[in-house]
Amino acid sequence: MAKRFSDLKRLREGNSIQDVLKIFIEGNNLDAGIDNIDVKAAWVRLLGPGIESYTLDVFLKRQTLYVALSSPIVREELSYGKAKIIKMINDDLRKEVIKDLILR
Repeated sequence: MAKRFSDLKRLREGNSIQDVLKIFIEGNNLDAGIDNIDVKAAWVRLLGPGIESYTLDVFLKRQTLYVALSSPIVREELSYGKAKIIKMINDDLRKEVIKDLILR
């Protein structure tokens, strides 16, 4: 409990909103949920509206990104660039969130 108190005490010393949110997210173990939301947004942003229209679901579980697609042709085409997609999303998020990509 003393650690939380010291974190809260530091918050009153003029930290930025970014610092406050980071402490809150880490203190409440919300990293995985935030990463999941960020990955979904990055998927749409980086792959564009064309791929988004074929995307049924995107979720992150244990550093593996699962993407459900409605078109087997799109799934096959994307499978050739799995490593590039992983790198693009990780670069966009500025941290290694994804290690594997499974297209369904």
